[in-house]
Amino acid sequence: MLLVNFLKYLGVTIPLMAFAVFFFSLTTPYREFKIMFDGDVLDDPLKVASAKAVAFDLGGKILGIAILLASAIYHAVSLWDLFIWALTGIFFLIVVYYLFELLTPGISIRKEIPQGNVGVAIFSFCLSLATGVLMAALISY
Repeated sequence: MLLVNFLKYLGVTIPLMAFAVFFFSLTTPYREFKIMFDGDVLDDPLKVASAKAVAFDLGGKILGIAILLASAIYHAVSLWDLFIWALTGIFFLIVVYYLFELLTPGISIRKEIPQGNVGVAIFSFCLSLATGVLMAALISY
């Protein structure tokens, strides 16, 4: 029975993670995976920096949603409950992304990250991670 529950939750969680990554990539005007794949051109420092920046930004969102999902799995009373918490987490990670863009008028994430500004990407990474941790702590019954 424990293995069946494990497989059910895994069967819901993995597609939710894939959906989250897909949805996160839709919220940006640049193509994260293309930039990361193009980042192996070592004689082009801009492409390398852009790939690093995009990887930090997207990686922070992935870690943020993973932390939230871990808490949702722990607290969920059903698979439906897990699904609702995951959608809530994805939504709020996207809200934080847009709030960061809105509250920092001197820094445009949409422009800085694909141009290789790793500092902005690391800050975005930290915001996504912190949001995931805080949302994970907010899940309780």
